[in-house]
Amino acid sequence: MLLLGNGRVITRDPAKPFLANGCVAMDGDVIAEVGDTGTVRGRHPGAEFVDAHGGVIMPGLINAHEHIYSAFARGLAIRGYHPEGFLSILDGLWWTLDRHLLLQDTRASADATMIDCIENGVTTVFDHHASYGEIEGSLFAIADSARQYGVRVNLCYEVSDRDGAEKMREAVKENVDFLRYAREDKTGMFAGLFGLHAQFTLCDETLAYCREQAPEGAGFHVHVAEGIEDVTLCLKEHGKRPVFRLHDFGILGENTLCGHCTHVSEAEIDLLKETRTNVAHNPESNMGNAIGCPPTLHMLHKGVCVGLGTDGYTNDMLESLKVAKLLHQHNLHDANAAWAEAPQMLFENNAKLATRAFGRPIGVLRPGAAADVIALDYTPLTPMDAGNVNGHVLFGMSGRSVIHTVIAGSLKMKDRVLTEVDKQAVLTHCRDTAAELWSRINA
Repeated sequence: MLLLGNGRVITRDPAKPFLANGCVAMDGDVIAEVGDTGTVRGRHPGAEFVDAHGGVIMPGLINAHEHIYSAFARGLAIRGYHPEGFLSILDGLWWTLDRHLLLQDTRASADATMIDCIENGVTTVFDHHASYGEIEGSLFAIADSARQYGVRVNLCYEVSDRDGAEKMREAVKENVDFLRYAREDKTGMFAGLFGLHAQFTLCDETLAYCREQAPEGAGFHVHVAEGIEDVTLCLKEHGKRPVFRLHDFGILGENTLCGHCTHVSEAEIDLLKETRTNVAHNPESNMGNAIGCPPTLHMLHKGVCVGLGTDGYTNDMLESLKVAKLLHQHNLHDANAAWAEAPQMLFENNAKLATRAFGRPIGVLRPGAAADVIALDYTPLTPMDAGNVNGHVLFGMSGRSVIHTVIAGSLKMKDRVLTEVDKQAVLTHCRDTAAELWSRINA
């Protein structure tokens, strides 16, 4: 039994949303009890107690759209790379990077990301992977890293025609192999989706092949209308907008996650709602790539389940929460916008996505839910209660506020020190691996 207490507990459970001095009791990988610190400790006198020191205790954070393989792009300069738009960013940076990734690079990228997630209180990650330098086994390399560090992951491989039919089929096989593996896994730590790149790199024959090869009931994780080019090319070559094309191939549905949806029409939003298809909003990436602001708030108001991701931009979900709020306020010229919707994406909808994917309650502190719990060193300077916790999170906390991280009942970081990892040794290996990768890219 592990107890994390002596903190202000934000449960995200409507039945008991906030405790002024609370404690979470964890039995194995599930939460056994949430209550007053003194009461819970009294009931479990022999349990290990981790002290939040009067800070904040909340559910582990969830990233709904990540690119682990992008870790080694930090500081990378590619000879001759001078992008003039979104497509040249994709081809000149990201596709150049992934075409040089070998399994060793994928694994090291995952190791670095897992450490960063733990340190930022991110306990569940939906990753969208590409490594056309070495495809086979790449999802399993990420899974091995996630297993070692204890992070909960939902993985897929990005199928694309951009590097030819043979590699496209390898990518499909990697998806299928991992989906079958994840379905057989009994730990509750692995799930899978069938990954697809944006439709301008996917011909009709490839989409049909993917639909045919996908195991029954599998959902898809696909980039949709991220840049306007995805829309214009889809209309030009297929006579329809991206969401309708996906629908025609049977790819939409409650298990499918569409990344971005920056340039979707009203009719496409209606179709996403009708098919119960999910969307992942990535505000910092959208701004960094200068592709525009999606109609995210409108989608939410119409009932589409929109979660929050980072697209590889950061592993600090609280940073992304702040940017999501600011982006839509700025774009709509409305200071009242996104106060409720940004927290809804991160805390409510990401929890829904994870709960569905892993088949157990995730993102909430209540008995029977996954024992993914974090503590932050935030001490409020104004009154804090159930009605204003989101204001405190938005303006008082960041990923670097996290001091303790528990995943599946296992203490992964205590007092900002990783409990099972030699961080400096890992980062030294990552720097050496990244240097070799950069050398290959610029050879």
